Amino acid sequence: MIVRDIRKEVIGTQKEVFAKNNQWVSRRMLLKDDGMGFSFHETIIKAHTKTHIHYQNHLEAVYCVGGEGKIEDLKTGITHDIYDGVMYALNNHDEHYLYGGNVDMRLICVFNPPIKGTENHDENGVYPLED
Repeated sequence: MIVRDIRKEVIGTQKEVFAKNNQWVSRRMLLKDDGMGFSFHETIIKAHTKTHIHYQNHLEAVYCVGGEGKIEDLKTGITHDIYDGVMYALNNHDEHYLYGGNVDMRLICVFNPPIKGTENHDENGVYPLED
């Protein structure tokens, strides 16, 4: 059994990863080395930010548990409001913009395959695929 306290074991450690431009912080609770077959994160999207994301190597499901924002599908141009209770899944490696609203947005995220833990978006919005 794995039990982790985000305040004692994640925040302030190497498992708390900040975006290069400080538009988000990802608190990585479960990682590849945990052997679960997925990774599990709490991500805070800062208010009034825009992040380009294109997970070419991962599938992601995201559930909003606080705050507000928007997601824009770059293939279709369709924008969806994100707020407490809304889930979205990037089941087709969907390239998108994620916008922070007027307040920080708190998201719970699951990645498959799991990430190692130190990843940050490259210039194309991609996390590298780890061996």
